Amino acid sequence: MDSVREERLVRPDGRVVAWTEHGAPGGLPLLRLPGTPGSRYSFPADRRPWVERGLCVIVVERPGFGASTRLPGRGFAEHADDLAAVLDHVGIDRVPAYGGSGAAPHLLGFAARHPDRFSAGTIVDGAAPMTEEEVRGEIEANAMGDLLARSGEVDALRDLLARARDDVLADPVAGFRELMTDAPAADQEVMAEHAWQAGFMRGLVEALTPGVDGWMDEVLAINGNWGDIDLDAVGGSVTWWHSVDDRNCPISAARRLVARLPHARFVTWESAGHLAAAAHEAEILDELLARAGSASGTRAGSPAALPSGAPMSTRPGSAIAAR
Repeated sequence: MDSVREERLVRPDGRVVAWTEHGAPGGLPLLRLPGTPGSRYSFPADRRPWVERGLCVIVVERPGFGASTRLPGRGFAEHADDLAAVLDHVGIDRVPAYGGSGAAPHLLGFAARHPDRFSAGTIVDGAAPMTEEEVRGEIEANAMGDLLARSGEVDALRDLLARARDDVLADPVAGFRELMTDAPAADQEVMAEHAWQAGFMRGLVEALTPGVDGWMDEVLAINGNWGDIDLDAVGGSVTWWHSVDDRNCPISAARRLVARLPHARFVTWESAGHLAAAAHEAEILDELLARAGSASGTRAGSPAALPSGAPMSTRPGSAIAAR
């Protein structure tokens, strides 16, 4: 299996940003953004698809999770700049990026704020701005937290998340499954898999060990106005995969957001829930790497080859059903 290396840097404001690197240091770089709550250890236990493709995968924590210093009141621009600083530190010019769930606005923020560093992106079952009706259709745990965030009831939100955090740290599998108790059957099947548990739970526990504040900051940001993301500035191609039965991130909200992106397509999975990506890692990677091309993950000073990605529809919000 690939090696895992711990890395961190100190930003000009004194914050620590931590990440892990997987695979050979000279491998094809890929930036992977964790979901919410997630950490530098949010990655699958079986990373053979990464090894088989010769990838060097960089998983960066957001402020307040794991070993990364909290930044109260943050939006998405701050972490976008953190990601660019990490790329500077490791000597990477441009990179494809991949993330799911709560990673969606952070990936789009990076792509919009640092378009010269972003070659292509993939989002899986990503969060998007929601109507109140969509919020009320989420799983109960998400709906409760999102409604509190939207109404500005910060203390009540902190208490809600703190109780969930205590349950997860006491028994990660049971605690998370309790949060997802009303998720669709497809998600229940994924959560019952020991291999999935082994990967997901390590990242979840690491994310929440320092406290609940990073989680609270992220819920507030996701339920905010997303004003620091200029969607028109996302110049690279984006493929957004989404499950029809996702009750964590409603598909209707995702469709509206993707329709606003300049170069994006929307791919649906039928009879699948929020955790569907667990069964599609190789497919997701191959599609992303084909679009990004061989110049996608160039390191500083290396020659850039011409992109050789697959043809990409630039019609905003174009949808195809995955087969």
